[in-house]
Amino acid sequence: MHMQLFDGGLQPHRHGIKEQWHRFLQQSYIFMTKVPWLSGYMQRIRRRLSGVQTYDEFRLRHEVAKVTLTVLGILFVSIILLFLLNPSLSFLLLVLLTAIIINSLLVDMYVNRLERRLLTQMVELFSEVRHRYQQHEMIDEALYEAAETAGYEAAVHTRKIYEALNASDPAQELDKYYETAPNRFLKAFAGISFMIMEFGDKVKEQGSIYLNGLSGLTKEIHLEILRRDKLDYLLKGLNVIALVPVFFAKPIERWARSSFPAMDAFYTSKWGYITKIIIFAVIIISYILLQRLQRENETAYRAEDRKMNWEQLISSFSWVRFIASFLAPRPGTPAYARIVRLLKESSTHLRYEWFYIRRGVMAVLVFAVTMTTAMVLHETVKHHILYDPVAGNTFFGQVSGDQEEQGRKLSDRDREVMMEVGMSPSANYDEITERLRAKQTGVSTGPESLIESANRILSKLHAYNEEYLKWWEFLAALLIARAGYQFPLWLLYFQRKIRHMDMKHEVYQFQTVIAMLREMDRISVEEILEWMNRFAIIFKTPILKCVLHYDHGAEMALVRLKEEVTLTEFQRLVDKLLLCVEKIPIAQGFDDLEGEMAFYFEQRKQEYEKMIDVKASLGKMIGFAPMYTLIFMYLVIPLIAMSFMQMNVYYEQIQKI
Repeated sequence: MHMQLFDGGLQPHRHGIKEQWHRFLQQSYIFMTKVPWLSGYMQRIRRRLSGVQTYDEFRLRHEVAKVTLTVLGILFVSIILLFLLNPSLSFLLLVLLTAIIINSLLVDMYVNRLERRLLTQMVELFSEVRHRYQQHEMIDEALYEAAETAGYEAAVHTRKIYEALNASDPAQELDKYYETAPNRFLKAFAGISFMIMEFGDKVKEQGSIYLNGLSGLTKEIHLEILRRDKLDYLLKGLNVIALVPVFFAKPIERWARSSFPAMDAFYTSKWGYITKIIIFAVIIISYILLQRLQRENETAYRAEDRKMNWEQLISSFSWVRFIASFLAPRPGTPAYARIVRLLKESSTHLRYEWFYIRRGVMAVLVFAVTMTTAMVLHETVKHHILYDPVAGNTFFGQVSGDQEEQGRKLSDRDREVMMEVGMSPSANYDEITERLRAKQTGVSTGPESLIESANRILSKLHAYNEEYLKWWEFLAALLIARAGYQFPLWLLYFQRKIRHMDMKHEVYQFQTVIAMLREMDRISVEEILEWMNRFAIIFKTPILKCVLHYDHGAEMALVRLKEEVTLTEFQRLVDKLLLCVEKIPIAQGFDDLEGEMAFYFEQRKQEYEKMIDVKASLGKMIGFAPMYTLIFMYLVIPLIAMSFMQMNVYYEQIQKI
């Protein structure tokens, strides 16, 4: 009795908190849309979420506000931690780098979770559709009743498919749905449902065509869920591990400088700054590669309604187009053919000219950043030469306050003497010692100390005047710019390798469609191509060209389609379509399709396992690369080098005894 009263009082309280939370998110959405910077950021998140799920406006605002507040909250905590760990000018760079990575990481995690939830709901949905179809033998009734019991995300898409199938022009409405469908399984489900409603179902030895199609889709979804789960398990947390050096670089530096004072010489030197730049570059590159490795969304292939990119924007200048045409290989050359084929096979939406604009801009930016960094490093080293306290011979432990004060006084005196001689590299030993004798206040000026100070000032003058932009630094900047010029090309090769499996997915989907269409009466090759075009994502452009040119010559259009796509499985499919144009019936041309599909399914299962192993090994190597770079390049190797240098100093001192 008491427990019931307690539960009865607790449920309204929980319900009230939930309502207040929803109201807070809606109000936050309205408020944040009025903030200039936040409104644009929220629009990007909104487009990303709506590309995966089709929510009503209330739910969409709720999800966008929740993701935005989560990202801003974690970013705020990260900024505080970074400021406590590294209150310096490099803090701004760290904040920018952290903001980009955290934003992309959290949004990707949220979107992947939505995709995983939708796939799970679709398995239950197809089972319910199968049951309802066996009851009514009417697809629209089966979809309507299955949507009533399905999960929210799957139910929304099922209702949209139901509305499209019952529209006055179902083909046109389905084409609109294909443009927004978040995965290939929903597109296939909508397509085969429309196909059966239009042509009618047939029961063969293997059973109903429609139910067999649902079974094939269910197997595909199960395979996709298992692949995602295993890949998520193996690659989980690698983005966070790649980001860890951002937070630990400064603490490691502080510990090394406090425990080994000789390490100050490394961390304040040019090589110390270069090492830090390399660490940040490795973090950025690792992040980009991990994003390419883990990317699952098929919406990245779509070219419809894409906004103008910056390459297209700057291509409006004639001098930019002239430079791009100068850099790019001439049409008709083997290099031109290789690049065009690579752009197609990597599923990028860049045009040939825009791609070379991107490469040229990347090279210029990398060269400018490298040259600016080199000049800033020279000025920084000059500043350290003039103002850093003179270091003692202490290697272990911490420098005492008296030693630090004495080193500062020596540094001030050295700087005054260097200024008096005009920072001239031609200043001699006698001139330096004469000026040192005139400055005997505050520091020791015994004979040995005088000799040591004069030699130190001479070495400082030499080092100071050596800090200028050298020819080999300019050459190194050109080589790094060349690497920057090649970087977009390397990314395309990497993307093509990752996307090769997705091409096979699409071919298998074409086979599923053809397996149903071949049983239909009066079906033609042109109609098959039109259905393939509706389902196509990666092969959308070449298939659309083939459909448009089909009336001008069927065989020629199919031959061009085969030449344009180099995937072996797709070429075999086109070969069978070529045979079916005039020579043999479609059912006869694809009589062995079930066997091929079964073989390809088992083959893809094995390739999935290999691909997961490759991605896992690549992901671990890429994800841990920043940590290894930080530990070895920023601590271990400098510590060993400084140890050998300090041993040489001790050895020289022992020889003088």
